[in-house]
Amino acid sequence: MKIVKQASVQGKVESVEEVVGQLQSFIGRAAETGRAAHEVERELFKRLLQLGLLLLQQFFALLGDGDEGERVKLSEGRELKRLSEPQRRGYRSIFGLLEIVRWVYARGEQQRIEYVPLDARTSLPEGKDSYLLQDWDQRLAVEMPYGQINAVLEPILGLNQSVANLEQMSRTLAEQVEGFWATEDTPPVAGEGELIVLSADAKGVPMRKAADAPPITEHAHRPGPKPGRKQMALLGAAYHIEPYVRTPEQVLEALFREPTSAAVPNTEPARPLPQHKRRRAALSEAEAGQPGHSAAVIFPWLLAQAQGREAQPQCPWVVVMDGQPTLWDDLHAVLGDAPRVEVLDLLHANGYLWQAVHLFHPPGTEKALAMMKFCLLALLKGKVQELLLWLADQAEQRGLSASQRQQLAKIIGYFRRHRHRVHYDQYLAAGYPIASGVIEGACRHVVKDRMERAGMHWTLPGAQAMLRLRCIALNGQWEDFMRYYIDQETARLYPNDPQHRPEPEALPWAA
Repeated sequence: MKIVKQASVQGKVESVEEVVGQLQSFIGRAAETGRAAHEVERELFKRLLQLGLLLLQQFFALLGDGDEGERVKLSEGRELKRLSEPQRRGYRSIFGLLEIVRWVYARGEQQRIEYVPLDARTSLPEGKDSYLLQDWDQRLAVEMPYGQINAVLEPILGLNQSVANLEQMSRTLAEQVEGFWATEDTPPVAGEGELIVLSADAKGVPMRKAADAPPITEHAHRPGPKPGRKQMALLGAAYHIEPYVRTPEQVLEALFREPTSAAVPNTEPARPLPQHKRRRAALSEAEAGQPGHSAAVIFPWLLAQAQGREAQPQCPWVVVMDGQPTLWDDLHAVLGDAPRVEVLDLLHANGYLWQAVHLFHPPGTEKALAMMKFCLLALLKGKVQELLLWLADQAEQRGLSASQRQQLAKIIGYFRRHRHRVHYDQYLAAGYPIASGVIEGACRHVVKDRMERAGMHWTLPGAQAMLRLRCIALNGQWEDFMRYYIDQETARLYPNDPQHRPEPEALPWAA
C-alpha cells in the first residue's frame, strides 16, 4: 500500500486539482468510447479513494505540525519541553495509510511523551486505525469471521488488515461496553396495559482448551489441537408488549398448522410485536454465586430493566423461561418477592409431552399425533393435574415396561415441579406470552449465527468481547455506542488538552 506523507498546503491543492481534472477527463473519454457503466463505476471509486486520501492529507497539512513553542504548560500546571525532533505516526483511514509528522512534548528527551498537540486537536486514536475504519471493521466483525473481513474490504478499499489486529480491535471496543450500558438511558416506560416480559436462557459457546489457546481468539477449520468443551453463555432479554388474548384451541391450531396449508384459515388475532427489545449476554468467569458468574450479571440487569420500564407498580412482569432449575433459582435470588407471573415456556413443555406420547406410540404415527393433541389441549386448558393422572393410568392400562414407567415418572415429576408455572388457560385469557421466542431468537442471533460456525472455537476474552458487541449491534445501539467509545478514548488519551472541540457539522452539498 502506498503511504502518503504530509506536505505543503499548496502542494496538496495542486495534487487535488490534478486528480479532479483527471476524473473529469476520464469521464469524458469514457463517454466518448461508450465504456460499460460498471467499469466506469469501478474506476471512479478507485480514483475517489485517491482523492479522499489527498484531501485528508491536505486537512493535516492545514493544521500544521503541532508546534506550540519550546515549552508548554498543561492544564494542571506542569511544564513540558518540545523534543528535539518531530515524531512520525501512521494513520490508516478508509482512504488509505497516511504518515503524519508532528511535534511532541515530554519532561525530557528520554521521558514518556505526554502531550501531542496535533493528535489531541484531531482526537486521533491510540493505534493507527481511524475510528471510522474501526467502526466499519467491527460492524462486519459482529456478522462474519475475522478472516472474511479482509476478503470483503480489501477489494473495496485496498486495505490489508490482519486477523490478529481485527480481533484485538474487537477486544478494545468491547472493554467500553459495560460502561456504556451503565450510562445508557432508562428503558422506555411501558404504555398503559402493556406487559413487561423478562426471559433468560443458556447457550453453549465452543471454547479452546486454555493450555492450547493461541494468542488469537477465533479459529475456523485448521490443523491443531481439538477444541475444548462448550462453555455456557447466559443470555437475558427484556421487552414490553401489548396483551395477546387467545383460546387454547387457537394455540393448538397454530402449533399444528401445516406451513403450506391454505385450506384452514388463521383465526388468531393480529399478533402484537415486542417493543424496545434489549438483549445482554455473559460468560461466567467465576463459580456459581460469585461476582464474576454470568447470573450475577444477567439477572440484576433484568431486574433493572423491569424496574426502569415500569410506569406503575401494578404493571405486570411476566417471566418466561424453560425448565432449567438453576435459571429459576438465580432469578429468585435476585428478584426476591417482586410481584411477577412465572411462565414455563410452552415449547419446552411440549418437548416433554412428546417424550411421554412416544412411550405409548411410535414417532410419526397418526396415533402419536392424536394423543399429543389431546395432551397439549388439556395442558393449555389448565388441566395439568388431570393430565398427569391420566398418563399414569394409561401406563398401567397399557402395560408399559419398568424403564418406560421410570421415564414417564420423570416427565410427570417435571410438570409437578413447575405446576405453578403452567396455568396456560389463565395466561392466555390475560394475554400473557407463553413461549420464549425472543430469548430463543437471542440465543440464535447472538451466539449460534456468529460463534458456532463450523470449526470455530474461542478463548474466553475473545468470546466475551464478541458477545458484548453482538448484543450492542442487535439492540440497535451501535451508533450510540461508537460515540460513547470515541468520547471515552478521547478523554483517556488527551486529558490535558485545553482546547475546546466544536461539534462536527455537516458540509453543505454544492448545487
